[in-house]
Amino acid sequence: MQTWQMQAAKAHISEVVKRAQSQGPQEITLHGRPVAVVISRETYDRLSGAGDSLVEFMRRSPLHGQDDIEFERDRSDTREVEF
Repeated sequence: MQTWQMQAAKAHISEVVKRAQSQGPQEITLHGRPVAVVISRETYDRLSGAGDSLVEFMRRSPLHGQDDIEFERDRSDTREVEF
């Protein structure tokens, strides 16, 4: 991952973005400390699961379509809570 100082990243934002797309994440530092990472939209979508609904996510489960799954309910006493 390439590291950019904040001032250099601001001055060369188009290059930072192009490199994020072609070479991977680009780290930005402020006063020597990492503060941000620029990633491509493709990477963001993959990491965030953007576009997938809960139903689509569950349909990809290895358990999808199995009708013989039983979930047992915990029958233990509930705990007392004071308000």
